[in-house]
Amino acid sequence: MKDLDFYQQLEIDKGADSATIKRAYRKMAKKYHPDRNPGDADAEANFKAVNEAYQTLSDDKKRAIYDRYGKEGLQGGAGGGFGGGFGGGFDDLGSMFESMFEGAFNDGGRKRKGQGAQRRKYSLDLGVQMQISFSEAIFGCTKDVTFNYKTPCKKCKSTGAKGGDLKACPSCKGQGQIYQRQGFMTFSQTCPQCHGEGKITKEKCDVCDGAGYNEVEEQVSVDVPAGIDNENRLRVTGKGNEDENGRRGDLYITFYVEEDEHFSRHEDDIYLEVPVFFTQAILGETVTIPTLREEKKLKLDVGTKDKQQYTFKGEGVPNVHGRGKGNFIAQIKLTYPTSLNDAQKELLHELQASFGIESKPQEAEFESVFDRVKNFFTGE
Repeated sequence: MKDLDFYQQLEIDKGADSATIKRAYRKMAKKYHPDRNPGDADAEANFKAVNEAYQTLSDDKKRAIYDRYGKEGLQGGAGGGFGGGFGGGFDDLGSMFESMFEGAFNDGGRKRKGQGAQRRKYSLDLGVQMQISFSEAIFGCTKDVTFNYKTPCKKCKSTGAKGGDLKACPSCKGQGQIYQRQGFMTFSQTCPQCHGEGKITKEKCDVCDGAGYNEVEEQVSVDVPAGIDNENRLRVTGKGNEDENGRRGDLYITFYVEEDEHFSRHEDDIYLEVPVFFTQAILGETVTIPTLREEKKLKLDVGTKDKQQYTFKGEGVPNVHGRGKGNFIAQIKLTYPTSLNDAQKELLHELQASFGIESKPQEAEFESVFDRVKNFFTGE
């Protein structure tokens, strides 16, 4: 973490007023909060730093000392230190975090864990993956998908405890949070024993084995639109997990498309590598190639080059959002004979001789270079 001053830490100017400081603190604390960055040491360090910055800059006296003497002044070098507290106190800070993070970490604005609210142990939306073939992705298809969705355990009322019998967590005393004081700052973290619930089970439910939910297998038929691509998602409304009131979230299907042996896809364009014998390229012959929907005649330019591309407009993949079709691009791959018999060699020599000086372009290209290289050694 960079050694930033308090203003830089909150990303504000030195002339910022108290309202600006408070808004900046809310933004930065929310960004680096441990609940959003589990296991991230840098985020934890930044979270502590923005707390320290806010506690100083939100207090007029401490801010004046800091502006004049820096951090050293706050440690007692000038005008006295303040190592004993938060200024506004932890209650003010706690209420601020309550308003900041309610809804962000508590599933749609329900009460925080540990305050007696029953909390679902899973998200209502459900994600699954589906593998489809190259042609299914290009032209669309209908597929059956089998999945398991979660439903609250009625036996334990989704608590995970036998008979719904819970007890206060001994580690956090039912708060769901554990508080630690470091110098003049106090930090909170989710209780590792109850995972923020504030309560733990006395005995696991014998129906859901303490999970708080059961799983139900279901199969749905989905219409896969033409043009679907890797990692595209399709939503099936009302087929996700179920809540306590019988309402279900949505099912999200993420697609993974198998590769084709010959065709390559980039967004809505299709590429095909076309092997062409060097004589076909020289003569500009017409070759037959496969496209996605039919065979096509490709008229080569005379003297076609390796990797030269020919584009067929609108012959690619239909856009999944209905914005037309991509292109089909045929890319030439020149091939040459791997061996020659005597007759073939003779014919090639005759062909080369028929072109005269044109058949030896390097001689004309490098004639002046050869003369200059000779001068390097003669000194002329």
